[in-house]
Amino acid sequence: MLPRLPVYLLISLPVLLVQGSASSSASAPSPPPRTPPLLGDPTWALGLRLFQALRSDSSSANTLFSPLLVASSLGALCGGSAGTTASQLQDLLKTPSPTKAQAQTGELLSQALKSFTEANMTTFHLHTSSAVFSKQSARVSQGFVKDSQARFRLQHQPLGKGDAKADLKQLNSWAKAGLGGLEAAPLEAEIQAKAGALILANALRFKGLWEREFSGESTDLRTFLGTKYTKVMMMHRAGLYRQHEDMENMVQVLEVPLWGGKVSLVFLLPFHVENLARLEKLLTLEQLSKWMEETSVTSMAVSLPKANITSILSLQKQLAALGLTDAWDQKVADFSGVSDESKGKLHLQDVLHWASLELAAQAGEGETDRKEQNIEKPKLFYADHPFVIFVRDNTTGALLLMGALDHAQGEALHDEL
Repeated sequence: MLPRLPVYLLISLPVLLVQGSASSSASAPSPPPRTPPLLGDPTWALGLRLFQALRSDSSSANTLFSPLLVASSLGALCGGSAGTTASQLQDLLKTPSPTKAQAQTGELLSQALKSFTEANMTTFHLHTSSAVFSKQSARVSQGFVKDSQARFRLQHQPLGKGDAKADLKQLNSWAKAGLGGLEAAPLEAEIQAKAGALILANALRFKGLWEREFSGESTDLRTFLGTKYTKVMMMHRAGLYRQHEDMENMVQVLEVPLWGGKVSLVFLLPFHVENLARLEKLLTLEQLSKWMEETSVTSMAVSLPKANITSILSLQKQLAALGLTDAWDQKVADFSGVSDESKGKLHLQDVLHWASLELAAQAGEGETDRKEQNIEKPKLFYADHPFVIFVRDNTTGALLLMGALDHAQGEALHDEL
């Protein structure tokens, strides 16, 4: 076992660092305003269900995906479907508060995509791409292509006439371009695309920009107590942030705005060092909504790891488990809106997803509205063990990214969860 420092020492060091940072800068960020409720948003409804399905696999680690891109791609495909295929796609995008929002799902998704696009390179650095690939299919309707591109930024890409290896190479090459040239680990499983196959693909790379940069004086090397114990750089900061402590469930909720306050990172951290299985069982839309509503502005001493969360996913199994069954069956799938000649020909082969989220020290550039803050006796948020993370748009309320950091890359130590 590794030697343990006394608890009071582990706590006091980061607090001293962040308090020092606070005293030297009176321009800490303002806490974000309250955003639209989660219950009426299709990205949160689908995101949480899909996250639960993904994490039910015991081998899952460092899961990351974009509920907004997945929902938008499925929404575009829904517009090209009919019959029970359309009904099942619609059910995936339903929210617990249907009222007005349900009839406007497509518009909500389109507005959220536009909001994130406009905030790019100011609040964050974002590379993203979405496409539907077709394999030797019936002629795809130009109306479907134009509508999908205009509303959901979904492009149409025909797969070549080559074999499975050629298809895989084309998909991996497309993903690299969509990630802004980032060399992601390639898909391992072969894509056995038959004639008439459709493949939805999303690629997203995200790096948030803080209100103030984490300087060298506010970072140091610490141990991250994940599924593997590693040495990582930890970033320390004091400020006023929205925070809530659920004492019964032993979960801490923290919301940290990025530069300009247009987007926030939301963290869910268990009180103690543990894997995320217990927390994941608590993650219903109702519970998360309650936690977010109960956050209040609090003086906080925040410590976060410098880390990269990356994930490459095939979502076919999980979406089928959530009720999307007809789309994969060539005999019953109805994508007559994608092609007039689609009956018995077009079917959904897979939904592929590449994602990368970087927690770094960089801040945004330019002037922003900063207010004097009085930071006294801050509570500690010390993220040195697995946590769940969300990236949320503060204008539309949409969920761009959802993931879990189970282990952080660094020099390996011997202990593990």
